[in-house]
Amino acid sequence: MNILKRIGAWFSAHRPTKRRLIQLYAALLTNANLKGFGSGQIYQGDLKKVCAPGLNCYSCPGAAAACPLGALQNALASSGARVPYYVVGILLLYGLLFGRWICGFLCPFGLVQELLHKIKTPKLKKGRLTRILSYFKYVILVVFVILLPLIYAADALDFPLPAFCKYICPSGTLLGAGGLLANETNDYMFGMLGPLFTWKFCLLVLFIVGSVFAYRFFCRFFCPLGALYGFFNKISLLGMKVDRASCTDCGLCVGKCGMDIRHVGDHECISCGDCVSVCPTGAISRKGPKILLPPNEIGGRTRGASLLKNESDELFPGTKPLPKKTKIARAVVAVLLLALLGGALYYYNFVDGRPVSGGEETTDRAEAATTEEPDASETTGGETLPGGSDDSTPADSETEEPLPSEGKNVGDLCYDYEMPLYGENGTIRVSDLRGKAVVLNFWGTWCSPCVHELMYEFPAIESTYGDRVAVLAAHTYNEYGKDVSAWIENNLSDTNYIFCRDGEGSGADVYYSMLGGKGAYPMTVVLDERGVIVEIFYRAVTFDGDLKPAIDKALAK
Repeated sequence: MNILKRIGAWFSAHRPTKRRLIQLYAALLTNANLKGFGSGQIYQGDLKKVCAPGLNCYSCPGAAAACPLGALQNALASSGARVPYYVVGILLLYGLLFGRWICGFLCPFGLVQELLHKIKTPKLKKGRLTRILSYFKYVILVVFVILLPLIYAADALDFPLPAFCKYICPSGTLLGAGGLLANETNDYMFGMLGPLFTWKFCLLVLFIVGSVFAYRFFCRFFCPLGALYGFFNKISLLGMKVDRASCTDCGLCVGKCGMDIRHVGDHECISCGDCVSVCPTGAISRKGPKILLPPNEIGGRTRGASLLKNESDELFPGTKPLPKKTKIARAVVAVLLLALLGGALYYYNFVDGRPVSGGEETTDRAEAATTEEPDASETTGGETLPGGSDDSTPADSETEEPLPSEGKNVGDLCYDYEMPLYGENGTIRVSDLRGKAVVLNFWGTWCSPCVHELMYEFPAIESTYGDRVAVLAAHTYNEYGKDVSAWIENNLSDTNYIFCRDGEGSGADVYYSMLGGKGAYPMTVVLDERGVIVEIFYRAVTFDGDLKPAIDKALAK
């Protein structure tokens, strides 16, 4: 019995607080695409356009929504003279409703830091130096989140640069790069790693080690999202408040807090509630709807009553019992939240047909695209034969080598799919370009590596091979509000690239998915003169190191 009592006492002492349960819930909800971890691919369905409130990388295989910080950078970089109303509106909404309560309850990377800090080591004490350093995140906010994206949005450098995501963000390195590289299906990505990844990996190690010794190391000193939400702390719906008439300015709340606050509820406060348990006069309470508040906050704890434990999760002596209506309301909220989580898990993993880009599960539209609109070609066994042959294997003529079956791998005849042209009426297929080697490039104006290679690597194709090679540039369906035709006219009008749009009318990058796109851009497929796939690059390419050898191989067929 003593052993059972000890076990029970241990579980009682180590059971998660309500705040920890909310953090775990939020982390699971914002990473509900669990199948992405198994497939090693990211979710790119329509709901990915919605911004999660916390720092959660878009490229994480489980991410069910976009990161607000990444969305803001891309919006600023692509906005030109326009205000990115959607992203700014979302951030304003989150800030007004929650302030830095998001940091304390909803941010997955905040949870990671807190768990790391539980490792038993000597801890860095806060003081004047840490308070000064806490303002460094505002420098990062201004320089990396706002100024650099806007600078790269200028005409002279007209391609986006999400500088914070690219050079600093540890969530992108840990959850994005780490989550993708951990899956064996993404072995090809190791060849894409370079000095930039080494830099970001070193930063990640710094943030991880720092979080062990200093409470929320990244959050306190580096996170621009926390800096942004901090501006709303005083006016947000949820947060902390102090009854100034009851406060004695004893300083116990500031001493208890792990953040660099000067007073409860200021821009550094993450509303964790730890300070409530040490206030001798009961002056500190939460602000917000009653059904969301701990019992002592709505019942009115007797001033000066002795306190139990921390985190303000328990009933305190002198607390009035909860009204029956409040108990019912909380039960309803709990059921609704569980239903939301269950629905999200079911939707992302079983319902949405586009959770993985380029995996074995293609969309119904992509599958239909391989068989629809057969033109006047003859068919055998229900399959379209682009060469019009009576044989089961299509061929261009009786004297040429028979064409292989259609597919998405090297050596296959490239799947055919009709895409609308930019800047003119009409459509294009790769089969329309038979007789030339084809460099089929999937890109987006919002993608820095995509724009760089089209501007500085692909022009050498024309100067080297002339009209023997055609460059077919298929822009992703998602244009992020950019006028792609105008962008092409301003930046690439002096090229002979054939510009088209992937997935017109379908809402998804159909051709990209059909050819095995893995959720990352750019992607380049090199075809020989018969339309057979010679090489596939799931990354940015160079002319000398990648394109020239592949094109030479295609022309030698």
